[in-house]
Amino acid sequence: MNLPLHFGWLGVVEATLIAFAAGMLGFLSWRWICRRAGWGEARAIGWACASAVAVGAGIDSWNLFYLGVVRLESPVYARIALGKMHDPDFLGARVFMEWAGAVCGVVVGWILFRTRMQGQA
Repeated sequence: MNLPLHFGWLGVVEATLIAFAAGMLGFLSWRWICRRAGWGEARAIGWACASAVAVGAGIDSWNLFYLGVVRLESPVYARIALGKMHDPDFLGARVFMEWAGAVCGVVVGWILFRTRMQGQA
């Protein structure tokens, strides 16, 4: 994310809310695409989850993966890698909450839109 987020738990909550909004918007757009293509509801939910996680948690997930895979053998390389990240102290919490926020956004969008459609029928 290239947004100026806060550090600590406030930054985690902000990133979660952004991922939640991306999940809801992703579900609405994928539902529209799947209806036009004649696909089922399950494809819209699946693609919305995948795209919401990629948009909402992509960079932070990559940074967490990078720290786990790359061998940081010297303090210089570790300092360079950590310097490129926004708030590396809360990286794990932020990634977990972004994934949860993105999936919950899709589920809440599905529930809200499903109940609205049932009320119209």
